Amino acid sequence: MGIFISVQKTVECVLCAVIFAAGFCAAAYKALGILQALGYKNGRLFKWARKKGNQALNRQILLAISCALGYAVVAVCFCFAGEWAAIAGLAPCILFFAVYLYADRRALRSPAAFTPRFKRLYAVFAVVSAVIIYLCITLLNFADYVWENEYFTVVRYLPLAIFPLLTLPVVALSNSIACIYELPKNRSYIKKAKEKLERSEITVVGVTGSFGKTSVKQILSHLLSGTKRTLATPSSHNTPLGIAMTVNGAELSEYDVFIAEMGARRVGDIAELCEICPPEYSIITGICNQHLESFGSEENIVKAKGEILSNCKKAVIAGECFGLYEGYPCEKVKGEEPEDIVCAPDGTYFYLTLGGEQVRCHTKLLGRHSANNIALAATAASLLGVDKREIIERIESLDFVEHRLQLIKANGVDILDDGYNSNVKGAADAIEVLRTFGGEKICVTPGLVELGILEESENYALGKQLVGLDRVILVGETLIAPVKKGYLENGGERERLSLAATLKEAQELLKGFIKAGDCVLFLNDLPDVYM
Repeated sequence: MGIFISVQKTVECVLCAVIFAAGFCAAAYKALGILQALGYKNGRLFKWARKKGNQALNRQILLAISCALGYAVVAVCFCFAGEWAAIAGLAPCILFFAVYLYADRRALRSPAAFTPRFKRLYAVFAVVSAVIIYLCITLLNFADYVWENEYFTVVRYLPLAIFPLLTLPVVALSNSIACIYELPKNRSYIKKAKEKLERSEITVVGVTGSFGKTSVKQILSHLLSGTKRTLATPSSHNTPLGIAMTVNGAELSEYDVFIAEMGARRVGDIAELCEICPPEYSIITGICNQHLESFGSEENIVKAKGEILSNCKKAVIAGECFGLYEGYPCEKVKGEEPEDIVCAPDGTYFYLTLGGEQVRCHTKLLGRHSANNIALAATAASLLGVDKREIIERIESLDFVEHRLQLIKANGVDILDDGYNSNVKGAADAIEVLRTFGGEKICVTPGLVELGILEESENYALGKQLVGLDRVILVGETLIAPVKKGYLENGGERERLSLAATLKEAQELLKGFIKAGDCVLFLNDLPDVYM
């Protein structure tokens, strides 16, 4: 027994555990980044892993098999070294971890943000991994000590090869442990923001809907900023923590209006946000089947977005879904609808009625949906007391919303960055805008996501809409099959269609034929949770 618990054996176990855990932690970085993108929800992580077409598990299986075979071959080759052969066998495992990292090197579309929480989670994962691997190594050494079989001695660390298959369970376990600290901390942070809002006199405007939330929020902020001091949640921060971060980081007495974007993936999410940040005014930008996968039904989408109406005094609702919310108690105003919309490369032209007067408007923002978003924001701005002349003037000076059909000019090429557009209506509008440009018209897309049972049919329809473009590049491996089918079965020319495994590969393909005067649309820069 003394041999088993010797200092040498203990050091061997620790070193092997640390080295193997280091490779395991490096290989798990992407899974941790995906967990972050999924809101640190273990259930969502496993749902992502089970998603049809997801190749993550297959890659982990391949890594496990490679480690097992590599370990066995090297350990057997070094069998003359006795028990040291088992340690030598770990060398190819580290090599295969490195190869896996290289082969799976695609950066996360939304890179993992090294927030304090992410760093804490990674530290917990490293410790949990090292402890589990150490215990496994110790048990294997104990089995070797008890069994005293020379063949087992040589390959005793072979079971470590299964660890790539345990990536998601260990990530989930680490997250559960980290949540013991994180959840109470987050609740306290959110409570602080809620109390801060309750003490302030700021007017809160909540913005929700299936699409256009960030755009309407930023447009409204611009329309108000000429006459009111305006605070808005940044980017797409539309969760309890995102709103709390904005509130806690600002001096509310310096602002008149706070515009809070409110996102949801299930019934009850908007109600939770309204409890933290009760809106006096609200905007529903529109309803479609976006996020059908998480909501389960279109009825649930309508119900979830309608929760904001039960928590506000006055609401602006897009005309197309106004009838869905007739029974709600708050005062409802149908958003003004733009007329005679004309899409052009230099922006969008339309007529807007404000205060009974119809006015011709122009904005550099592109697409029909931009005119609709502006009309909604203009209606809300009018309710908040902004003069119609001020509204019209500020429409002209609106700037692009980042990654939402944003026009970028580079080396004579027009680039339409619609990377954050993943809804059916926005995609159709973006393709319409692309067709207005000169030169060759190129679309790069991985398809549309979070459409549940409609995912295949809607991506087929997207492929049909792409017919007639000069070139189409489909990216990824999960959703492109129905897009490709829709394209080819409706007259699309096979020689104009290219496939790329990654966005980087698609960009390399573009370099081979794009020239000055052409226009390329990047439609929906798909996050890794769908790759």
